[in-house]
Amino acid sequence: MNRTDPKSIETALNDRREAKALRQLVPVTGGVDLCSNDYLGISRKLASFNLATSSDNTLIGATGSRLVSGTTRAHEDLESFLAEFHDAPSTLLFGSGYEANVGLLSSLGTRHDTIIYDELVHASMRDGIRLSAARSFSFRHNDLQDLKKKMAQARGDVFVAVESLYSMDGDTAPLEELCSLCEDVGAYLIVDEAHATGVYGARGEGLVQSLGLHGRVYARVHTFGKAVGYRGAIVVGSEVLREYLINFARPFIYSTAPDLITLRYIDHAYRLMAEAQEERARLRELIESVGALRSEFSGLVFLESSSPIQGVVLPSNERVLEAESVLQGAGFFAKAIRSPTVPAGSERIRLCLHAFNTVAEVRAALALLADVRRAEVVHG
Repeated sequence: MNRTDPKSIETALNDRREAKALRQLVPVTGGVDLCSNDYLGISRKLASFNLATSSDNTLIGATGSRLVSGTTRAHEDLESFLAEFHDAPSTLLFGSGYEANVGLLSSLGTRHDTIIYDELVHASMRDGIRLSAARSFSFRHNDLQDLKKKMAQARGDVFVAVESLYSMDGDTAPLEELCSLCEDVGAYLIVDEAHATGVYGARGEGLVQSLGLHGRVYARVHTFGKAVGYRGAIVVGSEVLREYLINFARPFIYSTAPDLITLRYIDHAYRLMAEAQEERARLRELIESVGALRSEFSGLVFLESSSPIQGVVLPSNERVLEAESVLQGAGFFAKAIRSPTVPAGSERIRLCLHAFNTVAEVRAALALLADVRRAEVVHG
């Protein structure tokens, strides 16, 4: 078969190349990890987990969707364990955080209802909202006054969607104020805890639960692909919400169920996360140390953050790509976050801190970024 690709595809790719925004798959091999979401290093510990030690002889692959042949006692046991862990009536497993957000938000709301979302929520939440029958609009990032204005325009059941810890800027949502505001108007608050799971709370329960707000939040999404160190996700909420999603969340209904090996790994990873107090303490110490380093590198523009996600702004895709190349050439793996993922002019190197990183490693990476910044100033 010798057919050319559609012109629209070639044009879109060429536009991305010209804008220095073309995404590519680059294997990460060795070096200092300053880019992954493995904040506690749990994925490294999972490498030594031996499934053969289990007495369960039913470890098989997937056989179908949950509604056909894919639900086993193991699925129900894990969902019950996770509900207890997150102090909630129920949970429902999804194959990924993307599936969970799309499944939850696409199924909520009729044409008579409204979804209001923070302008910086993850693409998975936006995609789910686009698929919902409800009308929707955004509010300015963490701006409660703007949210109030948008609420005044809402109709029907009102859902408010936010992240607890924002993946690009590393800042947190004003969760207590959001809970109060939603309660005042009878809105339903939905919180994506992807980057907060494992990092916040005595056992890594997430930011909502660590603040004691879980009884005031309608639904939480906890993903396993960040600090939990594996893959998959759960929607945490009421028994009624669980039943509703089983019936109306299309990514759940029409996806093959997580296999039993995956369930075993998730269970083990959660138990490792719960016991990772030392790792969380080391991570907090590192975050504080990096905060103190900012004065040492006053020529760099940092995003305000007290989380493991630290951003250094180097405007323009070309500049952040150059900085990424310099870091990788020196053995540091940190990613350039380019427009259109973030607004033009706010391109940045995102440094993801981990319990296994050292202050010396982060200082060395920042010194390289400072050199790149100085060269920019000198040359223009």
